[in-house]
Amino acid sequence: MAMRVAAAYAASAFGSIATVKKPSLLFSLPHHNLSPKFHNIINLPSHSNPITKPGFQWHIRAISEAAMEAASSKKEGEGQSPNNKDWKIKMLYDGDCPLCMREVDMLRERNKSYGTIKFVDISSVDYSPEENQNLDYETVMGRIHAILSDGTVVKDVEAFRRLYEQVGLGWVYAITKYEPIGTIADSIYGVWAKYRLQITGRPPIEEILEARKKKGEVCKDSSACKM
Repeated sequence: MAMRVAAAYAASAFGSIATVKKPSLLFSLPHHNLSPKFHNIINLPSHSNPITKPGFQWHIRAISEAAMEAASSKKEGEGQSPNNKDWKIKMLYDGDCPLCMREVDMLRERNKSYGTIKFVDISSVDYSPEENQNLDYETVMGRIHAILSDGTVVKDVEAFRRLYEQVGLGWVYAITKYEPIGTIADSIYGVWAKYRLQITGRPPIEEILEARKKKGEVCKDSSACKM
């Protein structure tokens, strides 16, 4: 009889400990570790698990779902570019230049972490000089141009230096701030700019301008060019 009483008392004490300890252990688990597998644990029949009361299940499920939703949102946002409203410099680039696009793509990838550069493709039929300090297509095709957020226009090597500074690569062109390095760098770039169409296998600027003019006339009353 005494053994039965002792056994009953021990079972009662152990049940009390299990009832108290298990919830505190669950609450101590990091929220992000609550997975669908964990739901299977907390959804055991109430007679086999003392912590599966309706209120407790709802609380744990809410925490788990919130954690998974947050993780999903983070994953969806990875690699996306920051809001373009905070740009510090606008890059006017020739989207039809294959060599130019290698550099543009590199800067665009870097810009995902900064959001300081706004990219404007001058080869687009929608390019508007009025929105870009009245820089017409022929002018920006001749040399690289960039526009600071205050409206200041920079070109040649200074434009590259300013662009690179905005994505954490200012050291690449830092030396061009000093003379005579800056002048020499501009001269070398000038040669590239003069012959870049030939180097990249494209027609002379006169032919490009004529083709662009015809394309503009065709697209003026049609939405086909904007698709």
